[in-house]
Amino acid sequence: MSNTSTYNEKVLLCKVAAGDENAFAQLFKNFYNQLGEFIMRLTESETLTQEIVQDVFLKIWTNRVVLVEIDCFKAYLLVVARNHAFNCLKQIARENNRKKEWVNTVIRLAANEVEEITPTETGNLIDAAVALLPPQQKKVYTLSRQEGFKQEEIARELNISLETVKKHMVLALRFLKHHLRRNSSLFSFFVLSFFQA
Repeated sequence: MSNTSTYNEKVLLCKVAAGDENAFAQLFKNFYNQLGEFIMRLTESETLTQEIVQDVFLKIWTNRVVLVEIDCFKAYLLVVARNHAFNCLKQIARENNRKKEWVNTVIRLAANEVEEITPTETGNLIDAAVALLPPQQKKVYTLSRQEGFKQEEIARELNISLETVKKHMVLALRFLKHHLRRNSSLFSFFVLSFFQA
């Protein structure tokens, strides 16, 4: 990279760090395709790639004040993107394992191999259903039910309105209730008590 282009990148980063949205749009335009190609090699999924690229640029914008300290933005961007992609892939692997456990539990129950439903099996069913939620609903549900966040805290954490948090929570609970009822009538007694809690 020439001294001029290094200088221009540094100026652009300083503008973004100061909150200049036009400069951020230029940064996004300059690196979007490179980042997409890099992430695509890791994920081999166009949909996941688009989601990760958007998340990474959102992180860059959210943490923009650190950009003034960055000497090589491309290297910084690729490290942030790689870490985020690996976290997403690990989460997908965990969700796939939960789904397999859920399927195995339902098969065993359907074959009458289990007389009593254990809390672990019930948890597996719920985890597998949560894994099927759209990303934003899953984040809201997880922060609320598993992390114990209040709705106001979730709104601040995800940088969305309180009304949006409430809407996502209602939709998530509705989906989970219907999904669990539809996929396992044996668990209806638990589902009702769980969603009333």
